[in-house]
Amino acid sequence: GRMTSPAHTLPALRLRTGNQMIAEGAVEAGCRFFAGYPITPASGIYKSMIELLQERGDVALSAPDEISALAYCVGASIRGFRSMTATSGPGWALMIETFQYALMTETPLVVAMVQRLGPSTGGATQGAQGDILLAEYCTSGGYTVPVLCPSTPAECFELTIRAFDLAERLRTPVILLTDKEVGMTMERIDYGALRRPAVATRAGILPSGTGPNGSWKTYDFAHAYDVPAFEPVGGRQKVTVTGSAHNKSGELKKNDSETLEVLHHLEEKIRHRKNEMVFVTRDEEPGADTLVISYGITARAMRQAVRQARLRGRKVSSLTIHSLFPIPFDEIRKAAAPVRTVVVAEENLNGQYRALIEAAIRNATVIGVNKIGTMITPAEIEATLG
Repeated sequence: GRMTSPAHTLPALRLRTGNQMIAEGAVEAGCRFFAGYPITPASGIYKSMIELLQERGDVALSAPDEISALAYCVGASIRGFRSMTATSGPGWALMIETFQYALMTETPLVVAMVQRLGPSTGGATQGAQGDILLAEYCTSGGYTVPVLCPSTPAECFELTIRAFDLAERLRTPVILLTDKEVGMTMERIDYGALRRPAVATRAGILPSGTGPNGSWKTYDFAHAYDVPAFEPVGGRQKVTVTGSAHNKSGELKKNDSETLEVLHHLEEKIRHRKNEMVFVTRDEEPGADTLVISYGITARAMRQAVRQARLRGRKVSSLTIHSLFPIPFDEIRKAAAPVRTVVVAEENLNGQYRALIEAAIRNATVIGVNKIGTMITPAEIEATLG
């Protein structure tokens, strides 16, 4: 799960925003359908996808609203095409019902959410990291939704591809959670150094078009953690899709045992593979008594703060988390084990991610660095390092 460096290749340098790199990563991942509704600060993804997909002869649509945008993506994905939309907090609030439909129907999908200051329409041109809980805990039933979080444009490219890989492999919607600063700041990108992970094809597409024992079921699995074979609507099989509780055939049912088995399976297929979704960067200093944990744009302030503290002779380690959910508890525990103090820096009011991870950090004092309205500076993080 550690982020690894590619083989050295000749640099091809261009100026790109994180939003542009999300779009380029999506195309690299084989995305062929985009539908969106413009919203600051995610509109750069919308603009880039419309340009990139249309020139390839693929489909990029401007939807009348966010509910339609995600519904179009679900339809395209059920038809067999890799699909993505992009939004920010207010648009995400409208998408949540359809997002749950994608989870229930096991539809692969990527939603890029570029955070801005909330609540409600909040500050459209102000960055934030306040949608952590809204992104992860948006489903009735509290299902685990994979959430990836880049801190640089190059990571935007790589993690978008990884988001598509998880979506396709696990037949699940995946959130790529970024923020206004990562999305809209233009930086130099070395295209020769970009990581290009492989993207899986949808689980177990059956060449014969039949399931076990020659029978076809839309959501068939032998073990709760299996990912059902995919058949597109309009393909060789009658595919029954419903957002209501259903059995393996996709038939709407109440609480019979097979339907409850399907509901357990939706969580188990993710939980069983949680170790495949761990992406962190650990910068450990031997003898450090303090660990700083962060993500997104604040991880960059953290890394600078750690460099400055080390120049002053302080021993400090850092952990950048690129996969917020499933929470990489093992990596967090490992990094926190040798230290006395853990600082969690995030641009929100109450320390949303800190609240989720501090129970796992048993032998250290946990301190939050929190702020809204402006970015957290390296100096503000460094001030907590003593």
